[in-house]
Amino acid sequence: MTDILVDMLLDGLFAAAAAIGFGAISDPGVKTFPYIALLAAVGHALRFALINYAGVDIVTGSLAASVSMGMLSMPMGRACHTPMTCLLIPALLPMIPGMYAYRSVFALIMLVQNIGSDMQLLNYLEQFTVNSAVTVMVIGVLAGGSILPVLLFKKQAFSMTRYRHK
Repeated sequence: MTDILVDMLLDGLFAAAAAIGFGAISDPGVKTFPYIALLAAVGHALRFALINYAGVDIVTGSLAASVSMGMLSMPMGRACHTPMTCLLIPALLPMIPGMYAYRSVFALIMLVQNIGSDMQLLNYLEQFTVNSAVTVMVIGVLAGGSILPVLLFKKQAFSMTRYRHK
């Protein structure tokens, strides 16, 4: 059990560091960085645990993580008076499946270079198709899952950065 927690903490820590870097590019307020880091750590660690310890595929794990990040970004946005997208987008970026995208492009290049060999051509075409499908599906569920809370709780999502007058 402690190995799982250590793995999740390390995964979350690295995701938080990457999210802070992505967040710095868009120049948000300094007060938003802890929220961005926490969102990324929670989401990435959840996906990591679901994939590695619960036997869930990367698409389903990414959907669960993005929905949870979307739900968490609403109260966090309210707490720091920042639109949830300013917190959520940098936190989601470390979850982009870069290795699958790289393998897609690599397989496409190898496919073009091996047009004369039918066996290799079919192998690279299969690799391209599988890796591209995973990349597109994960990016799609990251986007869809993260906006789901906005669609479900529209009033709260659009009023969260407003100060309440008493």
